[in-house]
Amino acid sequence: MSKQRFAAKNVTGWKATIAIAMANYIEAGSIIAAASSLTLWQAYLGFDSLGVGLLSALSANALGAAIGALIGGPLTDKYGRKIIFSYDLLVYMIGVALIAASVNFPMLLIGTIITGIAVGAGVPVSWTYIAEESPKKKRAAHVGAAQLAWSIGPMITFALAVLVAPLELLGSRLIFIHLFIVAGLALYIRRGLPESKIWEEQKARDDADKAKGIVKKGTLKELFTLKPNREALFLLLGIYLFWNLTAGAMGYFMPYIYENVGGLSNMEANLLQSFLWMFTVLTTFFIFMKLGDKISRKTLFTIGALMGVAAWIILTFMPMTWPTLIAFVILWGSAAGIGAQAFYALWTSELFPTRYRATAQGFMYFIVRTGIALWSVVLPVIMDTLGFVVAGIVMIIFLVIHLVIGVVLAPDTRGKTLTEIEEERYGKERIAN
Repeated sequence: MSKQRFAAKNVTGWKATIAIAMANYIEAGSIIAAASSLTLWQAYLGFDSLGVGLLSALSANALGAAIGALIGGPLTDKYGRKIIFSYDLLVYMIGVALIAASVNFPMLLIGTIITGIAVGAGVPVSWTYIAEESPKKKRAAHVGAAQLAWSIGPMITFALAVLVAPLELLGSRLIFIHLFIVAGLALYIRRGLPESKIWEEQKARDDADKAKGIVKKGTLKELFTLKPNREALFLLLGIYLFWNLTAGAMGYFMPYIYENVGGLSNMEANLLQSFLWMFTVLTTFFIFMKLGDKISRKTLFTIGALMGVAAWIILTFMPMTWPTLIAFVILWGSAAGIGAQAFYALWTSELFPTRYRATAQGFMYFIVRTGIALWSVVLPVIMDTLGFVVAGIVMIIFLVIHLVIGVVLAPDTRGKTLTEIEEERYGKERIAN
């Protein structure tokens, strides 16, 4: 009785999708809240470029999330989707509370790490649960809701950063407090969510096999020994890692670049980023969510990838004037809505068996965010020593690699149930066992 009193009830369908997607709002918001105030924290606490790189590398944008995903993925498959998404936000709330109250660099760093781990733990379970509970002909729409929330988070957070700019660092603290409050609301709603039906069915089969003495291969062994898994890993790591080496660094460092390379004020940089994320919201909703279940996904991916490459060519080789920045913002913001992250969230939930769907996601997310962590340490040094153009050229190369991999290997999974996809890729006999 007491449990029901403090939990939302009958959260299913689109309500369930939105309840899970709310986490993407606060997770992305925490990355942007840190990015939008990086120069303010640097001025307040007096740390150098190495400290900037360390905060980025251990944040929800990089290694912190990598560690969380590596932990959260296997736990999600072993104990169920519900237990993870019911409690990961508690850890998140501790992290953002520490950041909001920080008075020294160690406190800020610890809060950043805790927040990052919570974000990483929540990502595999969020995408997995939404995909498993979505209708087969609306899976892109439902998974896209998570991407939509991920985009709304930065858009609103950057807009808030502009509004509270006169308060300087106090404004940043207030933004983290707002994320703390939204996390509490999301946690309340999530407690009314049921367990994933597909996971329950798989767990029942696994328990029955265990009772018969049937021993199955370990997850990591199957990930690398089965050809369908190797193909999926190459595709998903190829598009998501190389896209994120640009997008992840850009998401955290872009206000820093605007201010230190383009000469913009902190308020102008944050306003520009809010404008950018507005386009991501629009293309996510009107193109990915509306068309992702109706037209060729490879075509959508290709258009988004080409727009992303064009955006970075403009930013890298043209003077950082307002017309250039606006062109970049429109192109990159629009591309992100139908880009690698949206398709990664969709395909990574479709291309692995239920038994280790979240574990595979956690492993890949760990690889991707670790790569961003390493790049985040190196990027400020490259910009300081070799200049922004060199860094921009490297970013363009990353985007071209992800474009080629995605165009060549994009799967045809539209309109199929997860069970149908699993049977096509692995065979009915293997799935039954």
